[in-house]
Amino acid sequence: MIIQRDIDYANIKKRLSTYRVTALLGPRQSGKTTLARQFQSNHYFDLENPMDLAQFQNPQLTLTRCKGLIIIDEIQRKPELFALIRYLVDTIPEQNYLILGSASRDLIRQSSETLAGRISYYTLLGLRTMDINSDQIEQLWFTGGLPSSFLAADDAISYQWREDYIRTFLERDIPALGITIPAETLRRFWHMVSHYHGNIINFAEIGRSFGIADTTVRHYIDILVGTFMLRILQPWYVNVGKRLVKRPKLYFRDSGIFHSLLAIETPEVLYRHPKLGSSWEGFALDCVWRSVGKPD
Repeated sequence: MIIQRDIDYANIKKRLSTYRVTALLGPRQSGKTTLARQFQSNHYFDLENPMDLAQFQNPQLTLTRCKGLIIIDEIQRKPELFALIRYLVDTIPEQNYLILGSASRDLIRQSSETLAGRISYYTLLGLRTMDINSDQIEQLWFTGGLPSSFLAADDAISYQWREDYIRTFLERDIPALGITIPAETLRRFWHMVSHYHGNIINFAEIGRSFGIADTTVRHYIDILVGTFMLRILQPWYVNVGKRLVKRPKLYFRDSGIFHSLLAIETPEVLYRHPKLGSSWEGFALDCVWRSVGKPD
């Protein structure tokens, strides 16, 4: 099956023609690299490739000689590049940058400090209903939108892929961002939070259940939101002057990851699971959210 990402391609192309720097953000395996390679560039650097990384021992020498579109993948591994990119786009008008990152919070903070007015952000999450055939929506709900999970040969392979994805995310990606939380601790917390999917967040209640302070709960949730794993839906206020403070709801961004954390291996198990309604609610919310172009 050919997955259509024409809308994403067109949107990024428009931003590249308007801004000197375009940041393509999203979780790992969401298709950022595949999409970026559709743009013609003689200068593609993957900072997880040791050979490319070696060229950035002297990044100014490497980048100064480049002209046209320059693509840098996994740029959060070298956040010091942002200041250099600001200098280069201000002094070399022939340069344009497409930078890719797998985490939003740190990447946006670093870039906003040095590239204000020069950068546009585009978030690429998993597949949407518009990217697939109409008869595959139920499959998209069950497997989630990460392409490798959706395109797996069967449910067992998809489930195993998501299990490996979660393990790699916790054991490698989180520490690579400088977050020093033990992988097993964060996994147990993530699993506990999965039972709050579609519910109003009670930080104190989660903290008591997990044996930590509510401020620590907020910190852990911020990490999972910033790495595109969770979405916080803020309440709608008619009168912001009311003394009653409404609390937000928590949702998993990817339904397949949510199902894996609940050990739901087949659609038959999902249809008998108590979280069936919450799962569908979260999936429907994501479909609507992205169809109306809400920022992530």
